[in-house]
Amino acid sequence: QVQLVESGGGSVQAGGSLRLSCVASGVTDSSYSMGWFRQAPGKEREGVATIDGDGSPSYADSVKGRFTISQDNAKNTLYLQMNSLKPEDTAMYYCAADPRWWFSLHDDFNYWGQGTQVTVSS
Repeated sequence: QVQLVESGGGSVQAGGSLRLSCVASGVTDSSYSMGWFRQAPGKEREGVATIDGDGSPSYADSVKGRFTISQDNAKNTLYLQMNSLKPEDTAMYYCAADPRWWFSLHDDFNYWGQGTQVTVSS
């Protein structure tokens, strides 16, 4: 079974930084696509950043230049470095994984973590 556990969320002031981590277990195929998604209360879930099985990243326009997605060499830990945070970034952030290597921001990932809350105050 694939399990994803996020950490690193918290409350920060606008302009601050956070680094989210996602530890994946049961992901035996290194070609999994992985990504970060977020959902604010009353809003739809949206893709923030993904990295496909070839290591190619994709970013939502709203975070481009501020957020960086990365993973370790074993692909068992996914990171999201978030800089220059804005109040609009406030949301529950979810880690996701899918065995389809070509998946990206707008695809329906199969596996999800429980989420970690990010709150940005002005």
